Amino acid sequence: MNFKTIILSLFLLISFSAKAQNEKQEDTPKVGLVLSGGGAKGLAHIGVLKVIDSLGVKVDYIGGTSMGAIIGAIYASGYSGKQLDSIFQVVDFDNIIKDDLPRSSTAFHERNNMEKYAVKLPFNDFKIKLPSALSRGQNTYSLLLKLLLHVNEVDDFTKLPIPFFCIATNIENGQQVMLDKGNLTQSIMASGALPSLFQPVRINDEILIDGGVVNNYPIDELRAKGMDIIIGVDVQDELANRDELTSAPEVLLQINNFRTINDMKLKVKKTDVYIKPNIKGFNVVSFGEGSDIIEVGKYAALSKLNILRQLTFEKPEKKEKLKPQVIDSIKINSVFVEGNKNYTRSYIIGKLKLKNDEKISYKAFNKGINNLLATNNFDSFEYQLKNTKGKEGYDLIASVNETQVNTFLKLGVHYDDLYKSAALINLTKKRLLFNNDMASLDIILGDNVRYNFEYLIDKGFYWSIGLRSRYNQFSKNINAQLLLDDTQITTTGLNKIDVELEDQTNQFYLQTLFRKDFALSLGLEHKRLEIHSETISGNNPNDDFLFEKTDYLSLFGNLKLDTYDNKYFPKRGVYFNGDLHIYLYASGFVEDFKDFSIAKADLGYAFSVSDRLAFNLQTHGGFKLGDKSNRTLDFALGGYGNNLINNFIPFLGYDFISLTGNSYVKASITADYEVFKKHHITLEGNWANIDNNIFDSGEWFSLPDYRGYALGYAIDTFLGPIQAKYSYSPEQKESTWFFNIGFWF
Repeated sequence: MNFKTIILSLFLLISFSAKAQNEKQEDTPKVGLVLSGGGAKGLAHIGVLKVIDSLGVKVDYIGGTSMGAIIGAIYASGYSGKQLDSIFQVVDFDNIIKDDLPRSSTAFHERNNMEKYAVKLPFNDFKIKLPSALSRGQNTYSLLLKLLLHVNEVDDFTKLPIPFFCIATNIENGQQVMLDKGNLTQSIMASGALPSLFQPVRINDEILIDGGVVNNYPIDELRAKGMDIIIGVDVQDELANRDELTSAPEVLLQINNFRTINDMKLKVKKTDVYIKPNIKGFNVVSFGEGSDIIEVGKYAALSKLNILRQLTFEKPEKKEKLKPQVIDSIKINSVFVEGNKNYTRSYIIGKLKLKNDEKISYKAFNKGINNLLATNNFDSFEYQLKNTKGKEGYDLIASVNETQVNTFLKLGVHYDDLYKSAALINLTKKRLLFNNDMASLDIILGDNVRYNFEYLIDKGFYWSIGLRSRYNQFSKNINAQLLLDDTQITTTGLNKIDVELEDQTNQFYLQTLFRKDFALSLGLEHKRLEIHSETISGNNPNDDFLFEKTDYLSLFGNLKLDTYDNKYFPKRGVYFNGDLHIYLYASGFVEDFKDFSIAKADLGYAFSVSDRLAFNLQTHGGFKLGDKSNRTLDFALGGYGNNLINNFIPFLGYDFISLTGNSYVKASITADYEVFKKHHITLEGNWANIDNNIFDSGEWFSLPDYRGYALGYAIDTFLGPIQAKYSYSPEQKESTWFFNIGFWF
């Protein structure tokens, strides 16, 4: 038994004697618990709390910093150490720290942006403006608020089941700020706002960051709360040696540790029960080793077992505690929003997909918040759920901080077998003409120069207004049946023709959302299609033969649902895209034009059978109605890709634009095995019937005429997927390789 243990034992003996003499329970020693910061290493606090609970030690006050504040606040709200262990064992820390938002949360026009650009640079006044941190911390905030919802009405932290405070740092003056009142979730977010990882938090007009910058072990502040005995858990690093200082982050961490470690020389002496888990080998982001870290904390507490047993005092029962509860659904009675200037309340509520007096699942509630944040129009969305007076349910009290950056420069690169090499430069401007609009211009340089312009006034569930204009071109040896009839093919003897295709499409459309996930678009389209070839001579032997140079005018409707979690490697979700074009007018090469329509639809379903293996089942079909003399807008199967124009449909086993007809059906299945993170082996099969009028002849329901199979390997990089596919067609008895680098655009 060391000297400190002897002194503490004497103190306890005197305290018990006083208690016996006075018979006053208020003389029972008060036990405080101080928890230090340390990022992932702070999970060791949970192991200590499990031991404290198992011994029956009652804590009277908790003070914490950073991760110590987060663990401490949840424990102070009524959770046991065992419950904390269960909670943090299942938390996906990668998800909440990176602030990754589900793909399905983004607006339809934003999803293409997520899966098109490799680099995104925000700037104002022609200066690059980098974000204040890697993460907004929104996923962390949502998780903590859900865990603390049962104490959401408590704004004085001394009224929690266990009184609590935490420490943050005022980034403007470097002063310590004690947080013991207000919004509990917001307070511990401020205390844990590690610089460069989480953005600062604004509380009472102060900009706050991680409390560990000024006070990572607030023992003096806890002692001032009247605590007689203090248990301290220290998960801070020791100073590293020269062999361990091999990178810039390690050097910066060492510099910060100079002060905290020097402070601890005095603070250890002030700690009655000092618990120092052996966190050597772990770092601030070792969340993947959470189970091991919790065990380290448990063993450290067990090493103090004898002295902790002496702290099991009989204490008066407190009033009925606020108990943690499992929240599956919530009823939102009213929504109050403040801080919005450029975006209306209806815009915000539309993105949240909330209606007054509506009961929704907590999952749907979080999805609505993700929808709002995925617009990238807000730096933060802080909210509380307050019990509605006199009614069941909550009022949502929200405060938004609108982003000041509204201009972005985006870059991408790509290679495929159709468009060849390409470099993408994009300029995106939000709030160009109206508060809720967005303009985007893609310039694509390379073997085939292209552009894509989009403008949208986004009104959510109301009718949004949009404009699109795009220009595509490529050169390819294609099936002659797309351009020539049977007589012309027989006369010329051509089965394949080298062509250059140019397509400019302009659209004006209205779009609305309904049933929360479907997007319905109605609009007017102008298309200018030009196809020419050197294979066949024109009137002048030196001129290319012109197959098509026509302006088409059409009405269109589109219904789209897309809940895939990933465009290129989906593991779950449903996809539907139905499109109808009614062509009313054509000029140029088309003589005696007669109107016609083209209808097509795609349906997909992705599901996982394990963490590594996923399947994607898809079916596709389309047909032409009315006049069928024009061939250039017919369906053409072949190749591999994601952003093919017009009615060109990917079909493995065949080269691009190899199979043609005015109607088709296709089915496909993909098995995707992620051998290790972001490395995928794919096995695919697709089957199709395509010809003229197959829905009239019944051929669409017969065994497939065309089959193709492929084995592929892909790496999912920040540039986009890098893929190689070996495909084979039993009908052709030939194989075809497909290569792709980067996002498709």
